[in-house]
Amino acid sequence: MNPTFPSKAAPSPYAGLDHLGTAVIVLDEALCVRFINTAAENLLEISSKNVLSHPLTDLLSGADSLIEVARAAMSQDMGFIEHEWHLARKGNPPLAVSCTGTPLQGLEAGLLLEIRPISQRIRIAREEKIIEDQKLNRELVRNLAHEIRNPLGGIRGAAQLLERELDRPELKEYTQVIRSEADRLQTLMDRMLSPNRLQHMAPVNIHEVLERVRSVILAEYPDGIVIQRDYDTSLPEITGDREQLIQAILNIVRNAAQALQGQGEILLQSRALRQITLARRRFRLGLQIRIVDNGPGIPEALQNRIFQPLVSGREGGSGLGLMLAQNLISQHHGMVEFESRPGRTCFSLILPMPDTEYT
Repeated sequence: MNPTFPSKAAPSPYAGLDHLGTAVIVLDEALCVRFINTAAENLLEISSKNVLSHPLTDLLSGADSLIEVARAAMSQDMGFIEHEWHLARKGNPPLAVSCTGTPLQGLEAGLLLEIRPISQRIRIAREEKIIEDQKLNRELVRNLAHEIRNPLGGIRGAAQLLERELDRPELKEYTQVIRSEADRLQTLMDRMLSPNRLQHMAPVNIHEVLERVRSVILAEYPDGIVIQRDYDTSLPEITGDREQLIQAILNIVRNAAQALQGQGEILLQSRALRQITLARRRFRLGLQIRIVDNGPGIPEALQNRIFQPLVSGREGGSGLGLMLAQNLISQHHGMVEFESRPGRTCFSLILPMPDTEYT
């Protein structure tokens, strides 16, 4: 009599997918989850035990368009690629991903989904576009400023000569208006050209810069504006032009105070960042300065143009403050980002730490 042994469970045909770094989800013909690998569990922050045999709609909320494409791929036996799709996650902001679908045939008919985060790629592309826009904007502003400055001096001089020839005091008031407006435009032209001065690079304590900005804003708005501080005091010094950094941060904080109309709260925060990429340069360490206010937010129609010259959401604003801030930070090999909604606007200034670039 031959001995009997307990039968072994057949290995899962998808076991090898668990070793991939790419998030993989296998669906059956009804678009229910048949398998999910560890990378997908980590990406979606779920456990496979809670989603196996569940429909894809339970796994990915707000994925109606993806499910429609998946059904079409199954019925037509054709693969698909969604190059940019925003994956909704509970309790977290949406994640930009690319999604590839491959139909499966045979006994295990269904659909294999591969999901790859592309947030970093989108961020780098956006960063490169901002840098290119900055170059164009700087050239445009410089040309415009030079074209205006020449006739402006003539207008002011002519008004001054005319004032000497006038006997009636009430007429001199008009020439004084011309001169004062010419002076105001001259100041504006100087502001347009100011970022082009030579930098004076030296070790800078970023918290001294933030405290200087804080004292200026509190002097301008002694009542109503509250500025909270949340500093990481262990941060080392960075290399930069102290006056330019003060001007860049002051422009953003002043914009926040103006948006609050003198009544509200601003948070100044500093943090260290690890493994950052700025303008395709990789750094081991970086510095993040966050400026957060509880104002009305930036109008959605302006958000894609907020760093362009002469674009302002405030009546009477010159539209130069944020452009100059972005230019000054980019001269320090950094980047300015923002996110805004009613009740919360956050500007993030990201700067590399010295001597941490990968070679």
